[in-house]
Amino acid sequence: MSKAMMVNWNTLEREFVRKGIERVGFRGENVIMVMNWVEPNIQVNPHQHDFEQLAICVQGRLNYHVGDEVFEMTPGSMIRVPPHTIHYAEPIGDEVALNLDVFAPIRDDYAHLVKYQQADFAETDAARRDPAKSAKPAA
Repeated sequence: MSKAMMVNWNTLEREFVRKGIERVGFRGENVIMVMNWVEPNIQVNPHQHDFEQLAICVQGRLNYHVGDEVFEMTPGSMIRVPPHTIHYAEPIGDEVALNLDVFAPIRDDYAHLVKYQQADFAETDAARRDPAKSAKPAA
């Protein structure tokens, strides 16, 4: 069983994604959160993926494009991005925006962001990779 853990996203080493975007990650057993620092005037990156995404505006303002709709997000705004839907965030104004993304289950392509938590989830991750090894024997 994993234990409680607290970190501060401001103290984690940020991953440089591309000019104007950096991020860090934090995970639980079956969920990952990714904090994105999004600078004004970035080159937007419309994309889609096979899984649902929840996005929360923590700081700044964003136009969040989801399909054919545009949502103005301010601190506290939350949005659900359905699977297979083209979406992207576009900062508004001169302030760096902080956008928190939540994914469940954990995205394999984001596992490197939470490597610092690897020891805390070794058993959970081993069971996920090989469910047969974690199955309890019949009584």
